[in-house]
Amino acid sequence: MREEQEFIDRVHARVDELRGVTARDVEQALTPVGTGLQARLERDVLVAERSGLLAALNAVDGSLCFGRIDLSDGVAHHIGRIGIREDDTEHTPLLIDWRAPVARPFYLATGHVPMGLRRRRHITTEGRTVTELHDEILDLGDEDRTGFEDPNGDAVLLAALNSARTGRMGDIVRTIQAEQDRIIRAPHRGVLVVEGGPGTGKTAVALHRAAFLLYEHREVLAKRAVLIVGPNPAFLRYIAEVLPALGETGVLLATQAELFPGVHATGTDTPHAAAVKGGAHMAEALALAVRDRQQLPEPGAPLAIPHDDGDLILDWEIAYEARQAARDTLLPHNLARPHFAFRIVDALTEQLTERIGADPYGGPNFLGPDDIAQLGKAVAMSPEVHEAIESLWPVLTPQEFLAGYLAEPVYVPEADAEALRRAPGAGEWTPADVPLLDVAAELLGFDDSAERAAAEAERQERVAYAQGLLELSRGSETYEFEDEESEVLAAHDIIDAERMAERHEEIDHRSAAERAAADRTWAFGHIIVDEAQELSPMAWRLLMRRSPTRSLTLVGDPAQTSEEAGVGSWEKILDPYVGDRFEHVTLGVNYRTPAEIMELAARVVRERNPSFVAPGSVRSTGEEPWVREAGEDLAGAVAKAVAELTPGEGRLAVIAPRELHEQVAGPLEGVVAGAEPDLTRSVVLLDPRQAKGLEFDHVLVVEPGRYGTSDLYVALTRATQRLGIVHREELPSALR
Repeated sequence: MREEQEFIDRVHARVDELRGVTARDVEQALTPVGTGLQARLERDVLVAERSGLLAALNAVDGSLCFGRIDLSDGVAHHIGRIGIREDDTEHTPLLIDWRAPVARPFYLATGHVPMGLRRRRHITTEGRTVTELHDEILDLGDEDRTGFEDPNGDAVLLAALNSARTGRMGDIVRTIQAEQDRIIRAPHRGVLVVEGGPGTGKTAVALHRAAFLLYEHREVLAKRAVLIVGPNPAFLRYIAEVLPALGETGVLLATQAELFPGVHATGTDTPHAAAVKGGAHMAEALALAVRDRQQLPEPGAPLAIPHDDGDLILDWEIAYEARQAARDTLLPHNLARPHFAFRIVDALTEQLTERIGADPYGGPNFLGPDDIAQLGKAVAMSPEVHEAIESLWPVLTPQEFLAGYLAEPVYVPEADAEALRRAPGAGEWTPADVPLLDVAAELLGFDDSAERAAAEAERQERVAYAQGLLELSRGSETYEFEDEESEVLAAHDIIDAERMAERHEEIDHRSAAERAAADRTWAFGHIIVDEAQELSPMAWRLLMRRSPTRSLTLVGDPAQTSEEAGVGSWEKILDPYVGDRFEHVTLGVNYRTPAEIMELAARVVRERNPSFVAPGSVRSTGEEPWVREAGEDLAGAVAKAVAELTPGEGRLAVIAPRELHEQVAGPLEGVVAGAEPDLTRSVVLLDPRQAKGLEFDHVLVVEPGRYGTSDLYVALTRATQRLGIVHREELPSALR
C-alpha cells in the first residue's frame, strides 16, 4: 500500500507542477508584450494549446491512476486516465494513458491468455489517498504474493455496479470489460453499430470510443470535432462529465433540437405530427413547395410596373422564360434568384429600349450601346422592379419558408396536413422541425454575395491602409549613409501590403466544437448517436449531411424504439447512405439491472415478441420487484412508496405518464411538475422517454398500463437496486 501511495503522490506532484506551469504560461501569454502581429499570433496559439491542457488537467484531478500491470520480464506500468511524463525530456511515461497500446492487456489479459502479464493490480483512491488494492494473478506459476489478491478478479467491477448513483454518469475506465474494449478500440473507419439491451454499457462504450478516437486521430478530429447526439437535455447533462474526466474537453454534445444554429426547439408535437415530419417523403414535399414559391403572373393579367416613360409590362411569357433559365442552373432557390432577376431586367430593358429608341419612320433604333446600358442600370435599380421580382421569386429564409409551409401544408395526405397545420407564430419550433429546417436550408441556399462584397471591400481598405504605412516607412528612412550599402531592412523590404493586411485579420479563438455548433454546413470528423433507433429518416438526412466521410458510431436497442417516427431497423436506417457497408456488434451482458428486475422486464417484451432474448444480468440483489394497488389516492400511494424507497444515499426516479405529473408531484417535496429534471436530486420525476439512457438506484413506475411496450420496457430497466410499481388502472398482463 505504501509503495502505491508514494507513486500516487509523485503523479499528483507532477500534475500540480504542470498545472502551475500551464497557468503561468496562459497568464503570461495574455499579457501584451507588444503590438507585433507575429507576437500576437504566437500568443493566441499558446493560449489555445495551454488552456486546453489546463482544462484537461483540472478535469481529471481525481483518481488519476487506477491500475498497474506487472510484466513477466519484471517491468511494471501504471495505467491512468491521461498520460504523464516525469519531465519534459523523459521519453518513458510516468503514467500510461489507458488508450495507449501498452495499456491494452490491463483490459484483455486472462489466466488463459495472460498477454505477457504476471499480475494486474486495481488501485482504488479517494482523492489522492490509496484506499484499496486488488491483485489478479495471471501467471499461475508465479508464487510471489502481495496479500491483496482478489480470488474472483471482479471485486472492483461489482463494487462499481453496487455503488450509489450520483445523478451523473461516471467513466468506466477502471472496469472496461473485454467485449467493451474491442468495440472502443475498433478501427476508425466507416459506420459502427453498437447494439445492446438495457444496462449493457452502450453509452459508456460510445463515450470511451470518442475519447479513444480523439487519442488515436487527434490531428484530424481536433480540427473537425466530434459530435455526440443524445435523446434529450437531461441525458446530455447526465453524461457531460465523462469525457472531461478522461481529459477530453473539445467534444460537442447536442440533441436533435440543437442541430440548426440559431434555433433551439423547445416546442412539442403530437405523436402523429412528429411521425409525419420525420417521414422521408417530407423532403420531396418541401422541394415541391419551394418550387411553388417561384411564381408567374396570371396569363392575360401581367404586372404593370410604373416607370417615368410609361409602365413596363411583366407578363407570363417573360416570367416563364426567366424562371426556366433560373431553374436550369440547378442552383438552390435563393442562389438561382439572381439569374431570374437578370432575365427579367434584360427583358424589361429591351422593352424600354424599343419604346424610347424606336424610329417613328421605321428606321433602326437610334440608341447606342451606352444608352442601352444606362437604361438597363436604371431598370435594375428601380424599387418597383425589385418589388415585382420579389413578388414572383422571393428571397426566403428556412424559418420563413417552413413557417409558411406549416400554415398551409401541401403535397401530403389531408389527414397528415391537418396534423402538421400550425398558424404562423403559434408555438415554438419543435425537435421534429429541425430536420425540416435543415432540408429547407439546402433547398433555399444562402446568397452571401452581399456579405462577400462587403468583406472584399473591407479587405481592400486594409490593403490600402497597409500600403500607406509602408509608404510612410519608406519616407522615414535615414539617408545619412548614402555612400554606404545599408544592411538594415525596412518593413517594405520583407512584407508587401497584401500580406501585412492579412496579418491584421481577426483570429477566430473559438474551439472546433464551438465553431461547429454555429455552422450548419460543418463536416464533423466523427459522429456518435445514442438511442439511434429513435431518429426519424429526416433526422438521419440531417446527420449524414454533417458526416460526408460516413464516420459514425451508432448506439441503440431496437427493442426500446418508442418514437413513431423512429426507424428501429439498422438496415433501414443505413441502406440509403452506406448500403450494407457497416459493422454491427452486440453487447450481451447487463451490468446495471439485477436479474430479478430483468426477468420481469423481459416478460413484458416477450408478450409482443415471444423470441425476445434479454441481456444476461451479471448480478442478483435478492430484491424482487413489487406491485401495489393505489386505491383512490394515487398521489398519496406514490408519496408513501417514495418514502419507503428513498435511500440514505443514491437516487430514486418516479417514472409516470406526463399527464399525471401534476397530480403525482403534489405531495413530493422539492419535485416540480414540468420542470427540467435535476438528476442530482434524491428524487426526480420523469416520463419514460425522459428516462432513456439514465439509471437510478431505485425506481417507482406509476400506471404502467398507460405505456406502450417499449416505453414500459425502458421504465422497468432503469433501476440498479430496487423496483416498485404503483397503479390504480388495469395492469399489463405481464405484470399481473
